[in-house]
Formats: sequence, structure tokens, C-alpha cells
Amino acid sequence: MLLQLLTLIGALGMFLYGMTLMSSGLQKAAGASLRKVLAKMTSNPFKGVLSGLGVTTAIQSSSATTVLVVGFVSAGLLTLSQAIGVIMGANIGTTVTAWIISIFGFKFDIAVLAVPLMGLAFVLTLSKRDRLRNIGDCLVGFCLLFLGLSLMKSSVPDISSSPEVLSFIQNWSGHGFASVLLFLVVGSVMTLVLQSSSATVALTLIMLNMGWIGFDMAAAMVLGENIGTTITANIAAAVGNENAKRAALAHTIFNLFGVVWALALFNPFVQLIEWGAAQLTSDPSTQPIYGISLLHTTFNLINTTLLIWFVPVIEKLVCKIVPAKKKKSDTDEPHLRYINAGLISTPELGLSEANRELVHFAEIMQRGFDYTAGAIAQANNPDGFGPLREKLIKYEAISDRIEYEIVNFIIHLDKDNMSDSSIAKERSIIRISGELESLGDSAEAIGRSIASLEAHDRKLSTEQLDKLATMTELVRHAHGVMVENLRREDRLTDISNAEAAERAINEWRDKCKAEALAQIEGKGEGYFESVFFITLLEALEDMGDFLINISQAGVRR
Repeated sequence: MLLQLLTLIGALGMFLYGMTLMSSGLQKAAGASLRKVLAKMTSNPFKGVLSGLGVTTAIQSSSATTVLVVGFVSAGLLTLSQAIGVIMGANIGTTVTAWIISIFGFKFDIAVLAVPLMGLAFVLTLSKRDRLRNIGDCLVGFCLLFLGLSLMKSSVPDISSSPEVLSFIQNWSGHGFASVLLFLVVGSVMTLVLQSSSATVALTLIMLNMGWIGFDMAAAMVLGENIGTTITANIAAAVGNENAKRAALAHTIFNLFGVVWALALFNPFVQLIEWGAAQLTSDPSTQPIYGISLLHTTFNLINTTLLIWFVPVIEKLVCKIVPAKKKKSDTDEPHLRYINAGLISTPELGLSEANRELVHFAEIMQRGFDYTAGAIAQANNPDGFGPLREKLIKYEAISDRIEYEIVNFIIHLDKDNMSDSSIAKERSIIRISGELESLGDSAEAIGRSIASLEAHDRKLSTEQLDKLATMTELVRHAHGVMVENLRREDRLTDISNAEAAERAINEWRDKCKAEALAQIEGKGEGYFESVFFITLLEALEDMGDFLINISQAGVRR
């Protein structure tokens, strides 16, 4: 009996690992496409449902989709109403797994084909082509999933040889509606512990197939699974912003509402499902198995059909339960706006959050340049320069902090679940973060140079200030081009705009520098001021270099 129990636990582990590996392979193979599907979501709830259904069917994990949606809402890639639609679709999409298990896991012994298929999968994992390796990983996961399911079925004690099991279950099953509630709790707890609604459904199907529980108790466990599956998204949202918490709460409200009406109409609903299963197949041995999958799908379809018309109402309700916090200004303290969802179970798609944060970082540094330009304009006015220098010091600290947090987020993404193209995108994000931080360093260095000029009681000429003003406008334009390029979701194939802006900066620097050096050589006057003038020109030109580097790092090769 102990060996059977250990085998059952091991088989469950194989099933869960297979599910994870299959989902991971699918995510890596379709990561870029999934990013585009969700990032381009419209405000139409019906399209949101279809997108959630499609993504969850593709990656075979409603938990991954819902955690992803929570992260995207937190990052501002999806509105709350869009997220609610996607979550509804994800609930429908996750029922596909139950159908796959019902059809192939019980009616056919697919485990017989799993081992030969594993050989093909292994060959694919050795391929040099990224997509073939990802497909190989997916096939390995598929094989492990059904091998685990087969082992679970064989390791579950047979009622005829272990009648004590039946008597134990019967103690729970013979109390009418109280038993329904009890098995609903069992389904919720199992899903919470296993962190996989698919695993809970698989175990439910096995218990039903082995005769441990009746169809009504299996139906109650499936309803419980719909409650347990909301826990993952709520855990992810716990460290997110208010919008992330609202999306997770909307998921919980959606599923709880469905469970309430299903319990209120439990007997007629179960009878309807049993009738529907009888129409699907005349084989009495497979009718209960198909019935559970049918119940799972019908429940979510009815729930979505009822609630899709009330998305605005659900949105208002969760906004009332989770009120908005007072919004902080970018200059209050160094902070991130988008990367704060916490658990990113889909690293391929977590890069979208990092990319959005880069744009936010770039906008902060663009606003910070206003203080740089102001400090240069006030170079001869100590009273006007003092407050601006404090701003430059503060922005340098902000840039350090944001760069660290973005890079820290990126390096903790699971590299094993990334495609080669996403790893390249990750490196690009790290490089761009460093270049943006360097803008803060340069601005602070400009502040130090002006302070040194003041300390030596020197002043720049009106002509020098005018030339520096022209230079700051050229750099300001380059900032705008850089932000515009970063905002392009598909990244760049042409950065001629950035190259033109950088050429203009270099040409003006060269012209002004040559004139300053000629003045020193010709008249021998104003040497000290000219050195400071050239230093400021060079610092501004350095900013131009960092700005072109950012656009170059974003080029899609």
C-alpha cells in the first residue's frame, strides 16, 4: 500500500512536470505572437474572451494566462475591462485540457505511443533551430503528462481489492448537499496545493473512472477547482498595484458567482450534463468521463455568457473594493510604474512589462533634461542654478535606482523558458537601461562643471551661452527621437531619425569647439571660460552618444 501511495505521488509529479514542460515549450515557440495578441487587445470584451480562450488553449495553462493578465494590467498593457474579458476566455480555454485527457487518457492508451514519441521529441531538442527545440520540449512534456496519467490510473487502488477505500469515501458521500459542499472544498484545496487546475481535474477523472466517487461528487470537485484556481492570480497580485489586485479580484468574483448559481441549480444542472454526455457517446463507461469535461466547459460558457454583459459593473465593483492609492509623482522618489506584478510565470511575456518600463524610464530622463538645459541657461546666476543642481542630483539617483530595478527584474526571469530571440531582447533591455542611467550621470556631471565655474568666479559669455542653448535644443530633439523609437512595439529596422539627430549634435559640437580653440589661440583671452565651455559641449555630446546607442540597441536584427 505504501509503494502504491509513493507511486501515485511520483506519477502526479510526472504529470505536473509534463504539464509545465509542455506549457513552457508552447510559450517559447509562440511567445512573440502571444505578446502581440495581448498587447494589442481592444476594449471589446468579446474579443478579450476570444483572446483569452486562444492564448490559454495555446499554452495549456489558465494560471499562466491569468497571472500574465494580472501583470499586464499592472504594467498598463491592458485596461481592467480588457483583462476581465481575457480572464473569462482563459477559464473556457483551460477546459480544453480536460477534453484532451478525457478523450486520449481514458478511451485510448496513449501511453503506449508516448515512449516512441519521446524518441522523436529528444531528436528535436537537439536541433539547432530554436523553434524545433521548443516543439521538442513541448512533445517531451506531452509524453510525460500522459505517462504520469497512466501511472496514476494504475497506482490508484482498485475498489474490489481495497473495499476499505470505498467505505472511507462513502462516509463523505452520503450526506446530500453537505457532501456536495465537502467535495467542493476538497477540489478547491487540491487545486491550491497542486497549483494546477488540470491536475485536479485529472485526479477527479481518475477517481470517477475507478468508482471511488459518483458523478455528482466529481462535479462538485470541478466546481471547487474553479475557486482554487483563482488563488494563483491573487498571490501574484498581492505585490502588484491596485489594478493588478482588481484584476485578480475580478477573476475571483467571476468564478464565485458561477459556483453560486451552479450550486443553487446543482441537481438539474448535473442531470442536464449527464443527458448531454449520453448524446456524445453511447458507451456507458466513457459517459461519466465525458460528462465531467462537458460540465467543466458548459459551466464556464454559461458563466461567461451571463457575465460578459456586466463587465463594466464588475469593473466598478472591484474598483470600489480596491480603491486607488494617491498617485506619486515621478520626482517624489525613485520607483517603477509597470514592473511590480510580482510573479511572472511566463518570462517570454514578462519582457513586455520590462519594455514598457523602459519607455517610462526614457520619459523620466527626457523630463530630467529640462533641468539640465535650465542649469546651463542659469550658469551665470548662482541663485537660479542652485535649485536646478539639486534636481540634477536627484535625477541621477532616480536613474540609478530604476536601472537597478529593471535589470534585477530581467536577470531573475527564467532563462530556461525563453527563446533565443527573447534572450536577445533581454540583453537589449539591459543595455538600454545602462545607457539611460548614463544620461543621469552626464547631467549630474554638467551640474558639477557649472558649480566649478561658479567656485572659480568665472562666467560664460553671452555668445557661449547662446551656443550652448542651441546645443541643448539639439539634444532635446534627440531625446524626443529616442523616446519615439522606444515606443515602437515592434522595435526598429530603421533609425535614420536618430542618426540624423546625432549627426547634428556632432557637427554643432565640432563647429563650436573649433571656434573656441581658435579664439584661445588667436587672442589668448578667456582660456578658463573656454575650457569650461568646451567641457559642457563635450558632456552634451556624450548625451547624444548615449541617445543614439539606445536606438541602436533597439534595432531588430
